[in-house]
Amino acid sequence: MQNETTSGINNLFGIRTLLIILFCFSGYPKITAQEKEEKSFSPHHQIGISINHIHVFEGRDDEGNREVLSLPAWGIDYTFQFHEKWAIGLHTDFIIEKFKVEKNLASEDDKETIERSYPIAPAVMGIYKPNEHWSFLLGFGGEFAKEEDFFLTRAGAEYGYELPKGWEVFGTISYDFKWNAYDSWGIGLGIAKNFGGK
Repeated sequence: MQNETTSGINNLFGIRTLLIILFCFSGYPKITAQEKEEKSFSPHHQIGISINHIHVFEGRDDEGNREVLSLPAWGIDYTFQFHEKWAIGLHTDFIIEKFKVEKNLASEDDKETIERSYPIAPAVMGIYKPNEHWSFLLGFGGEFAKEEDFFLTRAGAEYGYELPKGWEVFGTISYDFKWNAYDSWGIGLGIAKNFGGK
């Protein structure tokens, strides 16, 4: 009698365990489907703002001596991600200081120190995203100031971390080659918001 009771309890325990397991796994396909839906790509826009430091190796002080400049700047970026791994954008740097720089591509006899007043440097960028965090950028644009304008080529990399509700924080590094002028590189930290489709 005791064996039958023990056997009945074990069977009941086994049936309950089996039912619990089946119940848990019955929701698994739905969870997996939801994760796949969340991970599926749809085109979207992104607007970001960053605080940057632009470094110029050909800088000059007031006496004309060479110095490396570290200039404060803002970055305002618009990006349209049209594919899971590809995007285009307009990324603009605003240097918020006046400074002097020597043109580094002039001949030794024609070295010229020029002044730059609060230059603005927009560039149309092609962006490759190998995964959800990293982005590699290459594009062309110009640096505009009241003294003179320069054509530029920009290359860069960004690392982003997604936050809830379409927000993202990111770090950025870039290099600007200003044709027939000077080069600069920058680092920055920013925040961005995604709109539409995500």
